[in-house]
Amino acid sequence: MTRNLKITIAILAVAVIIGLLSLHSLGKRIERLQENPSAEEQARRELLAPKVSTPTDVLSRAKIYWADGADSTAPTEVELALSADPVKRARQVIDTLITETPSPEQRTLPEGTSLLGFYLLPDGTAVADFSDALSSETPSGILSERLAVDSIVETLKSNLPAAHRLKILIHGQEVDTLAGHVDLTGFFDLNPLAAAPASDEPPAAPASPAPASPKAPAKPEGHPSR
Repeated sequence: MTRNLKITIAILAVAVIIGLLSLHSLGKRIERLQENPSAEEQARRELLAPKVSTPTDVLSRAKIYWADGADSTAPTEVELALSADPVKRARQVIDTLITETPSPEQRTLPEGTSLLGFYLLPDGTAVADFSDALSSETPSGILSERLAVDSIVETLKSNLPAAHRLKILIHGQEVDTLAGHVDLTGFFDLNPLAAAPASDEPPAAPASPAPASPKAPAKPEGHPSR
C-alpha cells in the first residue's frame, strides 16, 4: 500500500467519524425540539423580531392584562423601557403581552402571533394589524376569543392615553370575527375624549335695544294751513 493511499484512507476515516458525530448531534437536537417545541419557537421569534427600542425609552411601570381564570383578565405591573412615541409604546406593550406571559394558564394570545403594524390617526383612532396566527390559532369560542380581545384592548387602554378607540385587523384586512364569534367589524372603546373645560366667566348679557327717537307729528293732508 502506497503512502498516498494510506493518507487518503485516513482522511476518509476522519470524515466518516465527523459525519457520525454530526448525525448524532442532529438527532439529539431533533429530540429536544420534539420534547419542547414551544421553547424553540420562542427563541426563533425573539431572534427574528428583536424588541422595539427607541432613544426616548424610559423605565416605567406598565400594566399588562393577562388571563385571570377562563373568562377574565387582570392587570400585572411590569417594569418596561417604554417609548414616548405612542406608536412605538403600543408595539412594546403588545410584544410584552405576547412574549412575556408569566405562565401557560395566563396566555391570552397564541404564541405565533405578531403585531405586523400599529397606527394612530389624528382623531385618536388606533389600528392594530396582527398576523394570521391571532385568528387561526385562537381557539374558537366566545370565552377564548373575548379573552384575547380584552387583553389587547385593556393593555392598550392602560398604556396609551392618546388612543380613544381601536380597530383590529388581521394581516391588513378587516375580518368579520376573530375565530367565529367575537365581532371585529367595529371599533373597541379605549380612553374617552377629554371634555372641553368649562369657562369661569359668566355669559354676557344680551344687548338692550336702543330707544327709538321721537318723530314729529305728521301734518294732516288736504287742509291748507292758516
